[in-house]
Amino acid sequence: MRAGLRVKAGARARAPRSARSARSPRGLVALCLAWLLLGTAVTACSTGGPEPVTLRVLASSELADMEPLLDDLRRETGIRLEMEYRGTVDAGDALASGDYRHDLAWLSSDRYFQLKRKAARDQGEQPLATAVMRSPVVIGMKSATAERLRRTASGGQISWADVADAAADGTLRFGMADPRHANSGLAALVGVATAAADTGGVLRPQDVSCDRLRGFFAGHRLAEDSSARLADGFVRDQDQLEALITYESELLTLNSGGKLREPLEIIYPKDGMVLSDYPLLLLDPAERAAYDRLVEWLKSGPVQKKIMERTLRRPIDPEVARIPPLREPIGNALYFPDDQRVVDRLLADYGDPRRDGRARVIFLLDFSGSMRGERIARLRAAFDGLSGGDDSRSGKFVRFYRGESLTVMRFAGRVLDERSVTYGSPRDLDRLRGFVPADGFGPTTAVWSALDHAYEKVSDEIREQPGRTVSIVVMTDGENNAGIDLDTFIRRYEARPAAVRAVRTYTVRYGEAGTAALDRAARTTGGRMADATVQSLLSAFKEIRGCDQ
Repeated sequence: MRAGLRVKAGARARAPRSARSARSPRGLVALCLAWLLLGTAVTACSTGGPEPVTLRVLASSELADMEPLLDDLRRETGIRLEMEYRGTVDAGDALASGDYRHDLAWLSSDRYFQLKRKAARDQGEQPLATAVMRSPVVIGMKSATAERLRRTASGGQISWADVADAAADGTLRFGMADPRHANSGLAALVGVATAAADTGGVLRPQDVSCDRLRGFFAGHRLAEDSSARLADGFVRDQDQLEALITYESELLTLNSGGKLREPLEIIYPKDGMVLSDYPLLLLDPAERAAYDRLVEWLKSGPVQKKIMERTLRRPIDPEVARIPPLREPIGNALYFPDDQRVVDRLLADYGDPRRDGRARVIFLLDFSGSMRGERIARLRAAFDGLSGGDDSRSGKFVRFYRGESLTVMRFAGRVLDERSVTYGSPRDLDRLRGFVPADGFGPTTAVWSALDHAYEKVSDEIREQPGRTVSIVVMTDGENNAGIDLDTFIRRYEARPAAVRAVRTYTVRYGEAGTAALDRAARTTGGRMADATVQSLLSAFKEIRGCDQ
């Protein structure tokens, strides 16, 4: 047995490679003679027949549906696959060390694994990989929900932005596998993030430096560690959910399984999706001959047809005629990131899907005299846009979302008033917009006293609800000319408990406000500044919304 090879408890120890792959001529002759005497067919005893071999395979959990075909494989080629199933992301983590304990890996996608190798600067030989079949990660949606989204979607074609918008306003609740473990969840996360970045290319670190997916996350109500368990969970909770994000093959299987009260319409988002190609990886070069034999069998026309019919995945062979459910064009395939930092940031922002992800944002709004007239009108319009009035792609990704708590503090020479709302219905957003009146200004501007007051409120919030995400957004159009100065604020901030210091402040520069102080305050707290003197006030708030978590 190869050094370091682990044998599952209760299983027989694996025979040495020579015992698995070779048989003595005398033994073969005796075995064939015995079969002849019994009148048994002896085609397998031909000296030209394939040698039996057993290969240990680390496989993505969704490949359990290939088991019936593996019986055919053993009969036709002599190759027996000993499958160990894990979530694809978990399997990629296990393989990243380079200390392979299997002969092969068969993953829904090897992109995550290859990123881990690249990040670790693995100098070893890259495992040979062969794509076997394909399935995009798409959206299964109830018909009434799909029709409602199409009515407002550009060109009647549903995009990830439309899905994020509906999730944010509470009208789309969906299931999606946990991207920390399962490839379908990670592929969906990459697809949504790519659409949100709107660059048309592969995600870069700067594209995810600000998370724009909180509204999308608000609709995520069912999470499992594998696509198979996710499908089972959707069947159980189908009355409480409107959509399921997973492989096309899983959705087709669900629709044909008779367990749904209504079939799901399969949506191929117009802004693209990530495609899985189920590569077979050779980890042990000594098994190259068996690997080649296995690949030849898997890619043969008859077997590709069987794979398509039994698993509802698309064949890799373009010559194989597609069955009717697979004739729909896939559309735009999105790039998977080529930088591990991108994936790490996406997973960190996603966090634990079972946690309470509802956040509080405190808006500190300057109501000094210089904000009268056109400036306050633009501020009110910005809040209208964040409340769902901005129908642009970016607006759909950064709008207020259901369950989010929002506090407006109006300040001039002091905090004038403060009001809070938790977004549970459109009426709550109407109340929020009412918190930004067209009058009620003061003669001076106490930016840092107002921010210090906000951190006092944060201290109370954290005591009452530890672990809840809180952030602060400051908008001002002038210089501080009342109350404490910036240095005093920073000294007080740095003396606060660590949990309070973890709350970031994001500043919006408007009008004649100075850059240096606003930038310094934001960076001190781990936040950043958006400049509304070089873009619209709404665009600046949208930029901040991408960062405020």
